[in-house]
Amino acid sequence: MGTMEPTARESSAQTLSATAQSLINWDLAASTAARLVPAGPVLDQAAISEAVDSLRRLADVSVDHVHEITGLEAARDLRDSSVLVVDRASWAKANTQSFAVMLKPAMEKMLENRQGTLSPGAASVSGAITGSQLGAVLAFLASKVLGQYDPFAALAEGSTAPPAGRLLLVAPNIVAVERELNVTPEDFRLWVCLHEQTHRVQFAAAPWLRHHMLEQIDELSVHLLGNVDSLMERATAAARSLKDRTASGNTPGRGAILDLLQDPEEKAAISHLTAVMSLLEGHANVVMDAVDASIIPSVKTIRQRFNDRGKDRGVIEKFIRSLLGLDAKMRQYSDGARFVRAVVDAAGMEGFNRVWESADHLPTEPEIHDAKLWLERMGL
Repeated sequence: MGTMEPTARESSAQTLSATAQSLINWDLAASTAARLVPAGPVLDQAAISEAVDSLRRLADVSVDHVHEITGLEAARDLRDSSVLVVDRASWAKANTQSFAVMLKPAMEKMLENRQGTLSPGAASVSGAITGSQLGAVLAFLASKVLGQYDPFAALAEGSTAPPAGRLLLVAPNIVAVERELNVTPEDFRLWVCLHEQTHRVQFAAAPWLRHHMLEQIDELSVHLLGNVDSLMERATAAARSLKDRTASGNTPGRGAILDLLQDPEEKAAISHLTAVMSLLEGHANVVMDAVDASIIPSVKTIRQRFNDRGKDRGVIEKFIRSLLGLDAKMRQYSDGARFVRAVVDAAGMEGFNRVWESADHLPTEPEIHDAKLWLERMGL
């Protein structure tokens, strides 16, 4: 049987998709991050093997604790996702794959709106520049992140990840922080695993959440990329504003870029994503803090030293963290945790778990800051 030739429409769609993917050179982003990321702590092979084995074991142990604390039955069976212990470069590469999934629809729409004004060659040149810039950002982040649940991994082209995604534990960073804090490695690693496994359980309990977040990210990305001609100008203004606001003591709410790159529709999309991320991070923090010394003997010491470590960051790192919104992410932890605790206090964990039933049950940003509003809407 002969091979059927693609139709003109199919060929055009394939060209559009290929051009869209070339707008960011993902391979270059990954290789740039691997080249620029600072070296991790010095470990011999035996210490590396011990850390990897320990994290895998504690990741497994933590699931039972997550189930007991949250009451989510999804914690009983997580076979459709996996746990990977990775180094910094591997974390960066994994994130280029997820970013490609998240941004592909928006980039295709942007090209459609430009009606062919961007040639494949120009897209490739632009992609190399953007890929290098993204790689530099990922190199910075790769030395900071302790763990991450990636629900989008299975959607990447050629992915071998399980259907529900994968949990990444960044071993060199976990070892570096436990040494910096001078805490018991076994305790600290379990503490970290509790937070990250909670994210894995959240997406298992709400299988609709992955596509809901993709839709919201797509909507926001379309707004931002739709204004691509002014994006660099706006980003420069964001950085300048951050410098001015930092000097005056007025810290941006979500990070300078997200504060300034928004029209009313962008504000709505950012508000919703902020609320969702606050919920997810706050819930995971509540689980971390629910354990006592019977589970993690040195948990009080870990909490205190971990919370204090941000006070010693240098000026440049603080600037970068603020520009990228990483300090806003820390506020998401505290804002979301307050919401979760307030709901659990009023309606119990069973009442809180209604949040995982549908997208309509997700809290809005005002509700995150006033749990009574959500409780009233839910009839609790």
